[in-house]
Amino acid sequence: MKAIIELENMSFRAFHGCYDLEKVVGNRFLVSVALEADADEAARGDDLSQSINYLTVYETVREQMEITSNIIENVAWRIGEALRAQFPQIGRATVKVSKLAPPLGGKVECASVTVTV
Repeated sequence: MKAIIELENMSFRAFHGCYDLEKVVGNRFLVSVALEADADEAARGDDLSQSINYLTVYETVREQMEITSNIIENVAWRIGEALRAQFPQIGRATVKVSKLAPPLGGKVECASVTVTV
């Protein structure tokens, strides 16, 4: 049985961006992940050890958000790769990283990138 496990709109303060000021001042980011995984054993056995632990997912995302990158494409890719390495039952990870109020010279709610690894 395939399942899609989602953690949506995890909020972080981080220092990603191509402008020097972004690396000093930082910004707010939202991260959402959708993890397509084989959940047959976990579901039938009601066994967390066979499942994807949400806390571990959050901690993995938090660790990757602490590594400064110039572009959010890199952040999203690293998160997806780290989650797939942590949980071998993940077949596909879709990661969305949104930078809130990006410095674009006008009012923009967010700039987002979604990658699938």
